[in-house]
Amino acid sequence: MPFVLMTRTPVRPPAARLALPPLVAVSLGSFLVMLDVTVVNVAVPAVRASLGAGAAGLQWVVDGYSTVFAGLLLLGGGLGDRFGHRRLYLAGLGLFAAASALCAAAPSGSVLVGARFGQGAGAALLVPASFALLRAAYPDGALRARAVGVWGLVSAVAFGAGPAVGGLLVAGPGWRWVFWANLPVAALAAVLTRRHVAASAERGPERWTVRRPGRGSGRRQGRGSVRGSGRRGDPVGQLLGTVGLVALVGAVNEAGTRGWGSPWVLGAFGAGAAALAGFARVELGLEWRLERRSAGPGGRVPLLPPALLRDGRLAAVDAVGLLLGLGYYGMLYVLALHFQLVRGYGALGTGLALLPSVGAGLAAAPLSSRLSARYGPYRPMAGALLLGAAGFLGWLAAGPDTPYPVLLFALVATGLATPVTVVAATVAVLEAAPPGAAGTASAVFNVARQVGSSLGVALFGTLLGGLGPVPGLHASALVAAGAFLLGALLVLRVLRRSARGGRS
Repeated sequence: MPFVLMTRTPVRPPAARLALPPLVAVSLGSFLVMLDVTVVNVAVPAVRASLGAGAAGLQWVVDGYSTVFAGLLLLGGGLGDRFGHRRLYLAGLGLFAAASALCAAAPSGSVLVGARFGQGAGAALLVPASFALLRAAYPDGALRARAVGVWGLVSAVAFGAGPAVGGLLVAGPGWRWVFWANLPVAALAAVLTRRHVAASAERGPERWTVRRPGRGSGRRQGRGSVRGSGRRGDPVGQLLGTVGLVALVGAVNEAGTRGWGSPWVLGAFGAGAAALAGFARVELGLEWRLERRSAGPGGRVPLLPPALLRDGRLAAVDAVGLLLGLGYYGMLYVLALHFQLVRGYGALGTGLALLPSVGAGLAAAPLSSRLSARYGPYRPMAGALLLGAAGFLGWLAAGPDTPYPVLLFALVATGLATPVTVVAATVAVLEAAPPGAAGTASAVFNVARQVGSSLGVALFGTLLGGLGPVPGLHASALVAAGAFLLGALLVLRVLRRSARGGRS
């Protein structure tokens, strides 16, 4: 009987499948938040005609949302880490929906601004919770990268589609439907979250640790740590941080109408700077007490643990978030006004004119997740920021009679660059965040983005008012290009340090 050599072919385990229901539930919240960053831009002229709001009031309609969002994000991240991310996500959805209904029914500009503040508070609860739930639902690194890619795609579509959706609604049933449309999406997100997000993902770990680098060398191991458990929050830090951000953004907002030398503007700048300096002092003091005195369960913990920012990777990504928000979100506000007031496109025409950015974003978000999985998040981030800087310079050719095809490079380049940067930065934050502090770390990144957005809208709106529509557009484009270029240099610095084997 002939001898037959039997060989066993290794069987590859099937690739893990990406569970979609939890991802859809979490992504819908981000969809709402990002949609409302941009959907209002094309409605500004209609709101002015309907409610009679002035220039500063209109900027607050756009900017108030981002400002409160930024001011309360750290609180939202800390509450999620302490009380449970699913609970905070659902609470944020409820508050966002209620504030949206108030926006839709607003009888005056002041009520609309106040309701936009409420939307920002709801967004501040649900966004850091969505990051933490995403991390908990997909512990496998490869699956998480794919999930972040889908999340980034949804966010990019929402952000890019905002002007087009707003234009359709303003041209159809009216600007109030920009806000009514949020209610069914929020309801669907809440139902999916209750059914498909595991209860085990509701609460973060009881304890998390952030290592502090030792003195003298960034490569040495930490000499101490900041630990969080069931201690009380930081109301003083929250108050100072919120007051500081609102005061600074308010000063830039009002400078366009009152003048940069106005006592009101100078006073707001001074108050904002003092409040933020006090915030930094309070946070450092709380960290010192935790390290030196080992505060018991009743002690307070920092709202923004300074040790988080001592990780060079997180600090660089947070700075990129600030610069990205300032450049892209600020320019989007300027472009919505440019297409309507300078080129006479109308709300629907403006939304359609901005559609190339949406198409670019659809391709960019999943591409970014693949690139981040293969090369790490920092190389795609640097390349995207350089592309965005070049795209913003393309707006220097824009004028009242410039043919629309000439503007396509600027639209497509910035539309590609922004979602690639956001997805790569999100992956970088999730990789670098200490265990148990995902909500806080993601909140810091989103604070940076929203602060940048608020300052960008305020600054670029002031440039438009001071220089005129076309010169203001060109000046804003230069500032945005500079912001993206600086972000790329920061990311390249992280890559260079990593290549040298140092601590990034």
